[in-house]
Amino acid sequence: MKEKRIMAGRAENMGWKKTVFLSALLCGLAGAVLPQARAEQITGAGSSFAAPLYQSWSAHSAAQTGVQLNYQTIGSGAGQNQVLAGTVDFGASDAPMSHTRLEEGHLLQFPTAIGGIVVTANVPGVPEGGLRLTGPVLAAIYDGSITQWNDPRIAALNPGVTLPDLPVAPLHRADGSGTTYVFTEYLARVSPTWEKQVGRGTSVAWPMGAGARGNDGIAAYVKNTEGSVGYVEYAYAERNHLSTVVLQNRAGEFVVPSVTSFMRAAENATWDQTDMTASLCDADGAGSWPIVTTTYVLVPREENEANHGKAVRTFFRWGLTEGEDASKELDYVPLPVVVRDAVLERLK
Repeated sequence: MKEKRIMAGRAENMGWKKTVFLSALLCGLAGAVLPQARAEQITGAGSSFAAPLYQSWSAHSAAQTGVQLNYQTIGSGAGQNQVLAGTVDFGASDAPMSHTRLEEGHLLQFPTAIGGIVVTANVPGVPEGGLRLTGPVLAAIYDGSITQWNDPRIAALNPGVTLPDLPVAPLHRADGSGTTYVFTEYLARVSPTWEKQVGRGTSVAWPMGAGARGNDGIAAYVKNTEGSVGYVEYAYAERNHLSTVVLQNRAGEFVVPSVTSFMRAAENATWDQTDMTASLCDADGAGSWPIVTTTYVLVPREENEANHGKAVRTFFRWGLTEGEDASKELDYVPLPVVVRDAVLERLK
């Protein structure tokens, strides 16, 4: 009888342990599944300039906001088209959308960060950061007037630097790009010839040169091709350890690209309160980097379940407040406080 009681006790104990184990397992599975079930996924597309920033915001904010971002780096022009077509929840563009298109598409536009476009060149024998150019000379490189790196116009800006007798290989974006919009806007401002013959836009009829897709495509090409020169967002140059060109600004100073020189350009900007835009290109002020841009987001004005309007606004409210450290780590410049506060008011 005693033996039967012991056996029964063991069986009961084993049954209890099995129940506890199964309960723990089910709780663990529920814990693993429920956060994913609660998370709301939003989809954005566009600017490669802004991609590192939005991806960082997504990685840092998901646990707090319950919003997960799927971001497609397809270029600013395509990003604008996608949000107009309603195939994504938001579009991202470094080129601001016109007021007319905003009204036609019933879209709200707002800035998220400021950053610099830098010129990067792979010139054998020239030390990193050792090449100086002016705006007109850079335009002459891109319009085909300057074809060799030892051209007298480049040599005059770089006394003491041994420039090779090597063809210049200018590179441009092959996709519709806000980075291209800013770069060509700069060339148009500093070169009447460029303004007349080429102009500015997210995509232009380039007089010469090869094309590559995205900031990462330009960076990879320049890094691996001697004689090449291209334009990328500053974070891509830093991440790929590219040599950047020192450019002359509007004040006549030769300036090294940096967060500080981007901030100098932003300090004197005038913002359009209707469309929340500002031109920071070829800005006045000592120490200003001449090719600086604001990157923008485009969202439907009407919030609904189909466009995940509430979740999109939650994501960007987090980014504009809690995400400032991530912005600085990636060498973006946060919006001026007065501009940020105006954006947050619109996102309520």
